[in-house]
Amino acid sequence: MKILVLNGSPRLNGNTMYMVSGFKAGAEEAGHKVQVEHVAHREIHGCMACESCHTKEMGICAQKDDMDNIYQAILDTDMLVFASPIYYFTLSAQLQSTIHRTYAIGIPKNVKKTALIMSSGSAYVYGPAISQYYQSIIEYWKVQNAGIFTSNGTMNKSKEKWDELYHFGKSL
Repeated sequence: MKILVLNGSPRLNGNTMYMVSGFKAGAEEAGHKVQVEHVAHREIHGCMACESCHTKEMGICAQKDDMDNIYQAILDTDMLVFASPIYYFTLSAQLQSTIHRTYAIGIPKNVKKTALIMSSGSAYVYGPAISQYYQSIIEYWKVQNAGIFTSNGTMNKSKEKWDELYHFGKSL
């Protein structure tokens, strides 16, 4: 299975990437191909609502930035994993822009499963992000939720959390 991880953390060695590394190790050991895109380090602008992707060139965004590379990766993947630190109860702005820009390509037909990985300093901040994930991805795209994983406080960068994500990746 081809798995694409959209990592929305601006910290390449932060808590979110630690969880992603556990997931990636397990999934690759199980024989899956895993690609991690660090969208926070790409030039991806927010949607301009110009509707060019639906009125001029179907499925082609008028903006020319790093999202052009991400579109093809999304269209080619079987499973999409969203990974983000939680900033003020929501996914990072960088990951939000990436999700919003998928409007240009519509619902990716090859994606059958998704998962959500989130890290935070606090324990009770995930609700709005989980709600958005269910409504805008699981229900709208009609895909299977493979899992939601959170880490906070002392669990961030713990062996226990890495092992949890490793076993999840390996179980796919």
